[in-house]
Amino acid sequence: MPTFGLIDGNSFYCSAEQAFAPELRFRPLVVLSNNDGCAIARTPEAKALGIKMGEPWHL
Repeated sequence: MPTFGLIDGNSFYCSAEQAFAPELRFRPLVVLSNNDGCAIARTPEAKALGIKMGEPWHL
């Protein structure tokens, strides 16, 4: 029987971006999906601004 594992990173996509671009640390950061522009990851600073998960952002 195969064994599977699941790892859930804290705001993973934002954390990954901040690892490669340290100037983004401690700033509000939101990662959007590529098709509908919905928020799929948020930093704690962005959450404090009231940006909700799944909220569409159309510019």
